[in-house]
Amino acid sequence: MNVSFMRFPEGKAKALTLSYDDGVEQDIRLMEILDKHGLKCTFNINSGLFAAEDKVYEPGRVPRRMRLSQVIGLYKNSGHEVAVHGATHPWLETLPSAMVAKEIIDDRIALEKLFETPIRGMAYPFGTTSDSVVETLKSCGIVYARTTAATKKFDIPTDWLRLPSTCHHNHPELMELAKKFVEMEIHDHSKLFYLWGHSYEFEGKDNWNVIEEFAEYMGGRDDIWYATNIEIYEYIEAFNRLVWAADMSFVKNPTTIPVWVKVAKHPNDRAVVKIDAGETLWL
Repeated sequence: MNVSFMRFPEGKAKALTLSYDDGVEQDIRLMEILDKHGLKCTFNINSGLFAAEDKVYEPGRVPRRMRLSQVIGLYKNSGHEVAVHGATHPWLETLPSAMVAKEIIDDRIALEKLFETPIRGMAYPFGTTSDSVVETLKSCGIVYARTTAATKKFDIPTDWLRLPSTCHHNHPELMELAKKFVEMEIHDHSKLFYLWGHSYEFEGKDNWNVIEEFAEYMGGRDDIWYATNIEIYEYIEAFNRLVWAADMSFVKNPTTIPVWVKVAKHPNDRAVVKIDAGETLWL
């Protein structure tokens, strides 16, 4: 009987994604660094906290929230994702469920109007949540929500509404983890490196070299898929929706997303196959 393992697009066994919060001016420099090396990021935005268009910050102020015109100019059609972060960045678990829903729906509606695309992901303000908040997010159409928990691992997420990261960019083992990820050989389950933070931290700590070194080391690799949070979520969901024959002799892809699978009939006979959208493939 066949055994199957998910592979990312083009048969890749590794994926990298980033998640940065609050919609601050320092995201401009961050995006320049990411674009230079081909990395993809999800930017989590508080639509109720944009700076006034005539706002002038005092020298050295960190963080500096962007004006609406800056937000649109930076993120729209950038190839990166914009996601919910609560309209006003509250501690969601301290609010009644109705207020949690309002924070999420208000933010989602505002961002969808600005960026003209459905927005279904988020990062928790302050990284905290509760069972009640998670249930409310489901009713608001949110499919993933990132916490601030760090695993130092590369496992594929199983609880998307309590989504952990591999680490924060200030983790002392960041480059050790990056090296481990790049050098590891993968024979079965695919792996994901998930990095998060706030771009204003680089300015506040005067350590832009941290993300520059990480992006240069991790970028431009043929065996890594660089994707936003929602791209990874939607791809894994498509894989999970594959319909297998009882003996795994063929598989149907009922989704609109092509999916790659590593199929093993025995340990020495493993091949990566692509199942196109709507295709039934005999193995």
